[in-house]
Formats: sequence, C-alpha cells, structure tokens
Amino acid sequence: MEMVTVKLSGANSLSRRENFLRACRGEAVERVPAWIMRQAGRYLPEYQVVRANHSFLEICKTPEIAAEVSLQPFRRLDVDAVIVFSDILIVAEAMGMPLEVPDSGPILRNPIRDRAAMERLRIFDPSAATKFVGDAIRAICAAVGPDVPVIGFAAAPWTLACYMIEGQTRGEVNTAKRMMYAEPALLHSLLAKIAEATGAYLHAQIKAGAAVVQLFDTWAGELSRGEYDEFELPPTQRVIDEIHRTDAPAILFAKNSAHMLKSLAATGADVLSLDWRVELDEARAVLGGSLGLQGNVDPRALLASPEIAVAAARAAIAETGGIGHILNLGHGILPQTPVENAQAFIRAAHDFPLPAAAEPSQGEASRSAMW
Repeated sequence: MEMVTVKLSGANSLSRRENFLRACRGEAVERVPAWIMRQAGRYLPEYQVVRANHSFLEICKTPEIAAEVSLQPFRRLDVDAVIVFSDILIVAEAMGMPLEVPDSGPILRNPIRDRAAMERLRIFDPSAATKFVGDAIRAICAAVGPDVPVIGFAAAPWTLACYMIEGQTRGEVNTAKRMMYAEPALLHSLLAKIAEATGAYLHAQIKAGAAVVQLFDTWAGELSRGEYDEFELPPTQRVIDEIHRTDAPAILFAKNSAHMLKSLAATGADVLSLDWRVELDEARAVLGGSLGLQGNVDPRALLASPEIAVAAARAAIAETGGIGHILNLGHGILPQTPVENAQAFIRAAHDFPLPAAAEPSQGEASRSAMW
C-alpha cells in the first residue's frame, strides 16, 4: 500500500499525531485538528466504487479493503486522523450473535431477551475473533506512517446493549428500556459482560497501532441522568479504565447528552465529543478546562454550501479558542453531503488563526510523556 503521509503545512512544527494528542490533553495546539465521524462512507464517490463490488461486512472483514476505505477521506479531505473502517456491531457478532447488514440496516439475530441468552454470550479473543480489525489498523499505520494518528472505536456498553436487545432499531429502544425497568439485574449483567469484551477489544486495537480510541454512545440520550449513573456509568468507566492501561486517550461521544455532562466527565474520558445541541463554551463552563472537547457542528450545515460549512467550523472553534478542541460534527456526516463542503469544513480548521502553541508546563510535559 502506497505511503500517504502528509506533514502539517506552513510553519507548523508538530506532527498531526502530536498536535491531535495535545488537543486530547486540553493543551494549546498549532492548529485545530479536525476529522469527521463516518468520514469514510457513502458521500465519497471512491467509496461507492468499492461498495459496488463488496458487501459492507466484506469491507469490514477484509483488512486491505478496510484500510483503503479508511484512507480515502485522508487523501480527499486532508483530515488530521484516520479512523478504521468497521462497525460497532462487530463486537456483538464476536460475542455470538449472528449479524447481517442489508441496505436497510443491521440486524442481530437471536436478540437478548432473557438471562439464558445473555449467558450464552461469550468473551472473545480479539486476536482471533476480530483479528481483521487489528490487521486493518496495522495496514493503515503502515500507509500513513508514525506522524498521523489512527483512531480505533467501539460502541459504549448501553448502546451495544440496545442493539443486542432490540435486534434492530430505527429510532426507538423500547425493549431495552423495558428490560431496564422490569429486569434491572439482567441489564446490569449484560452491560458488565459487554464492558469486559469491549475493553479487551479496544486494547487490541491500541496494540495494533491505534493512537486514540472513541466510544460511541448513540443511545445515551434515551437515559435520564439518574439512569445513566446507575446503568451506563459503571460499565463505561470499566472500559475507559482498560483503555487507560495503555498510553491512548479515550474520546466519548454521547448523543443527546446535554442533561448529563458531569456524568459523562465522571467516566474518565479524556475528550467529550458533543452534538450540536450543546454549546461548546457552555460545556467548557460546566466541565472546566481539564477535558478536551470534540464537535459540535450540525451535520446538516455541510449540506448547504462551502461558505456555510466554513462559517460553522469557525463558529465552533471560536467558542473554545481552539484550546483542547478537536473539530468534528455533532454526529456522522450525511450521505448526500457534497465533497467540496466537507473539504471546506476541514480546511477552515486548518486556516483558523491561533496564537502560537505554548510549551507545555512541567505537569503537562509529564502527562505528555504518558501519551
């Protein structure tokens, strides 16, 4: 695979990787790093070419194809990080649930509805059951070199549990919420088992070369803060504790989570990724300056024009001053997004004027050494 490393342009001296990690640590950066959730996918013509010849799961499970698709937005958009192309339900399949991904959306057969089904779930060996994910990460790292961060990911426990309980979902998690109310002990057991499997899975991704990992908690907003604290906080803390056994920072994306920012901070995540319903400056006021922030542009802003995409990016950065901020969308990029709008969005981050990045303090330098 052709080496595609691109250094930061102009007078910048930091590599993309170190610049990205500075943002994760809440430090000043030379330029605001930017990437886009779901950045490899249907809005890119080159992805459509690959998809026309391979099923979704075939792409996920063929490391050289997954790596190629992962690299497409790096080449096209000049993003600052490459996220491995995979799916959050890979963990459910590895735990023993048959997975299908038709064009209508993913389906998990034999959904978890009782304790017997939960107990049949297995804790898998990522070096065997999901070796293809690690192999894809290794291929990406070989292509981009050591100066570009590669992002691994998984679903947060509650979100994966929702899919495992529902079997498939198009916007509601009523069966999962019923289990919460009617059989809380069962849900606690399921979440604990998912957390154990997910921690090992992410640890394997980091070992393969991922510099950063992100947890996607798409269904977090279906929980009250009290429900989050009781059910989702402990297993998420367990996963992040496992991540922190390595030198990789953890990003937590929780959709519709404005009502529980302090609970999200209690997970131990290094960066909170926020959707467009949360103002970044207000989140900073609540959370203080110790956490990195990611987001929070509405994906629909990129549907309009390059000028509007640029304005949205600049407005988000202005709320943080670029300190400890990774520019991203507040959810995944939409399939109908014009490529030139996505390019303008990323370019806006790179062009945003920032004061020179200060040398880290002694405490920050010590923390940097860990990462």
